[in-house]
Amino acid sequence: MKNKLTLTDAILIVSGSMIGSGIFKVSPDIARTVGGPGWLLLIWGLAGLITVLGALSLGELAAMFPKAGGPYVFLKEAFSPLIGFLYGWTVFLVVQCGTIAAVAVAFASYFGELVPVFHEDHVLFIVGGWSFKSTQFLGIAVIGLLTFLNSQGLKYGKVIQRIFTFAKIFSLIGLIVLGIFVFGNWDIWLANWNQFWQLHPSYVQDAGGQFVLADLSGTMLLSAIGVALVGALFSCDAWNNVTFIAGEMENPEKNLPRSLFWGVLLVVSLYILANVAYLFLLPFYGNPQGTDALSRGIQFAFDNRIGTAAAFMMFGQVATLIMALLIMVSTFGCNNGIIFSSARVYQAMAQDGLFFERMKDNNRHGVPANALWIQFVWASLLCLSGKYGNLLDYVMFAVMLFAIITIAGLFVLRIQQPDLPRPYRAFAYPFIPALYILLAGLFCVNLLFQKPEYSFPGLVIVALGIPVYYFWKHRSAART
Repeated sequence: MKNKLTLTDAILIVSGSMIGSGIFKVSPDIARTVGGPGWLLLIWGLAGLITVLGALSLGELAAMFPKAGGPYVFLKEAFSPLIGFLYGWTVFLVVQCGTIAAVAVAFASYFGELVPVFHEDHVLFIVGGWSFKSTQFLGIAVIGLLTFLNSQGLKYGKVIQRIFTFAKIFSLIGLIVLGIFVFGNWDIWLANWNQFWQLHPSYVQDAGGQFVLADLSGTMLLSAIGVALVGALFSCDAWNNVTFIAGEMENPEKNLPRSLFWGVLLVVSLYILANVAYLFLLPFYGNPQGTDALSRGIQFAFDNRIGTAAAFMMFGQVATLIMALLIMVSTFGCNNGIIFSSARVYQAMAQDGLFFERMKDNNRHGVPANALWIQFVWASLLCLSGKYGNLLDYVMFAVMLFAIITIAGLFVLRIQQPDLPRPYRAFAYPFIPALYILLAGLFCVNLLFQKPEYSFPGLVIVALGIPVYYFWKHRSAART
């Protein structure tokens, strides 16, 4: 593959893949769970810290193996082809394709603010027990458009990524500057500040999925922090997508670690500052029966759309349109980064004889078009199923588990292959990688006990890949 991606492109892929709709919707759920303004910022800070630690650690592996495929290659080299395949299998089946589907439908639902026929409640027809909505078909159309553009060559994906990532970065900066320095209400901020580390009222989910009031302390507080981290960590996810396309970067040994660190640091900083802006514009505590953005506060923003509520406090009724356009830009750019980078993982698997053979080759434009279109088909089916949200909930545990195993591979390779060239060495090794493994491990353990209905299905999805691996291995051996 021709090296065509610069350091700037790589940073934009990291930041562009991370920034979707999460920062505009996740904070109310966190606010209900931890029950205090300081705890809201702490959750975002913890998610950011874990992600930055991961980026600092993964940089060494990325520089050692600057090939298309990212963690699939790292896991294969550090452990075994089976472990690498299980990662790639999970990425294809749920993580990336499920995210593509969810982000595309999010784009379509906000497009419905401009064209009502695409309202998220607009059902076109029902077949059996399945409802098919206009947003699902618009989402598929968006995925198809981005897949087509990226199949025409790397330059299209690169240009789209530059335009839309710069647009959403500057839009977030605008939200922060206007929300704090222009429209920020110091009375609201001081009221929030005076209750900064309060833990009441917090709303913990009971067995029926309903939120009930709870006073948090001790282990219950730690568990609530772990649960609240799910949304924040998911909003920070996809930061390692840039490693999928290492084979198409200029000087990947140096640029990959740099892009991981600076891209993640940029997004994490914007996320935390955006939440500070929310605290300048809206009271943290709210009334679930409130009739306007101010009375509902951050905790009970309508439909969890905290971005829209914040924009309403600045611009009034036109806020819905402004935020719809911003999130459409954000989700479109996010999906572009995921679509054109993820296909490189499946291509690497196919080249090892562990996936569809048609995926292994590039087209005349130098990109894995077949991998892109097979990804499109599966993501579209997930769109139509309407179950992508559940699948993503199920797999968050597996995503973090694979992240832990990948960083553990850093220790394995230091011991087993100490003489391998390492153009970049993990910062403060072994302390930073070990701290990442510890924090991510605590998150997984808490999720295993607090959300078993999500954690165990995620493990089942991963385990289903074991017989599939041996099927592809046997098929590949039969061909030779």
